[in-house]
Amino acid sequence: MYNKLMFTLNKCLVNYCNNHALSTFDQNGNLCSSDSYCLDHIPNPGKIKDDIYNYIATHDKIVGLNACGLIFSNIDFSNKKFFGCNFTNCTFLNIHSENLLLRMCFFDFAIFNDCNFIHSKNLFNSFSMATFTHTLYTSSDLVQNNFNGIKAYQCSFDDSDLLNSRFINATLVDTSFRNCNIKKTIFYNTNRTNVSFKMSNTREALFESEEDKINKNNIEFGNSIVDGGIL
Repeated sequence: MYNKLMFTLNKCLVNYCNNHALSTFDQNGNLCSSDSYCLDHIPNPGKIKDDIYNYIATHDKIVGLNACGLIFSNIDFSNKKFFGCNFTNCTFLNIHSENLLLRMCFFDFAIFNDCNFIHSKNLFNSFSMATFTHTLYTSSDLVQNNFNGIKAYQCSFDDSDLLNSRFINATLVDTSFRNCNIKKTIFYNTNRTNVSFKMSNTREALFESEEDKINKNNIEFGNSIVDGGIL
């Protein structure tokens, strides 16, 4: 079932390139899975960009779209539904949307600046190593997402459900998680500056791994650890 929702893993037709090929469209404007090029090598990048922008604008439900590396600016994604799409290395500027649905999509290494995704539903997506600046995810369902290694500056996740999501190795600055459900949400090795968890269930979140707890206890008791052993 899920495989039918995923973008095709076609590589760029340039032999030495390992990038994913952008989605192409048939004469009727439908997505097709034919071999193609990545954004760096496609012969007519302006046309494929326009085709992808137009496809998103004219469809409420988008399945299996590959738009790696594109820039999306001043676009309204309100009420759009994306399933199994690839937005790796994309840039999103001044995106304002409500009731956006994202399921099993990839936003690894993406950049979000001045974006508003309030009342969105994000399920099983990956935002690994993405950068968020002045971005709002308030009052949203953000269940079981991968936020590992993200950088978030002056962002808000307030009033959201973050059940089972992961923020391992994330950098969070002036960012708020107020009144959130963070049960089983993992914050291992995060760098947090002026981060608020007011009224959130922090006792049910995971801020230290078992290894971190052991190391912390050994330091408190004056023990030294070498190669996993205690001297």
